[in-house]
Amino acid sequence: MRGGATPRPSAAATNPPYPASISKPPSAELRPNQVDQDSLPPYRLLDEILDRYVQGTQDRSALVEAGFDAAVVEHVIALVDSAEWKRRQFAPGPKISSLAFGRDRRLPITNRWREHY
Repeated sequence: MRGGATPRPSAAATNPPYPASISKPPSAELRPNQVDQDSLPPYRLLDEILDRYVQGTQDRSALVEAGFDAAVVEHVIALVDSAEWKRRQFAPGPKISSLAFGRDRRLPITNRWREHY
C-alpha cells in the first residue's frame, strides 16, 4: 500500500453476503413479517404430499388413507389445482420428468373440473 498504510480487509471478507436472507425462514414477502409456514404446511410434509399428488397421481382419498391429515391434503390440492391456469400461460418447454404438467396432467382446466370432497 502507498505511504505504509495497513490494508483493510474487504467488506466481503468480514461480512457474509446478506446474512439475514440466509438465516431467515422462507417467505414470498408479500406482506411484512410473512413466512411461508403461515399459509403452508411444513416443507417436508408439503413435499411428500406434492410428490404423491403430482408425480404419483394419488387423489385425496389415497393421500388420506396414507395417513395425511384430510384438511392439509385438501388445502394443498386446492392450491395446486387453482394454480393450474398459470402453468397454461407459459410457452411449452422440454419435458424433464416422467410426468409433465399439460398433456400428462390428469386435471382438465377447460371445464374448471375440481375434485369434490
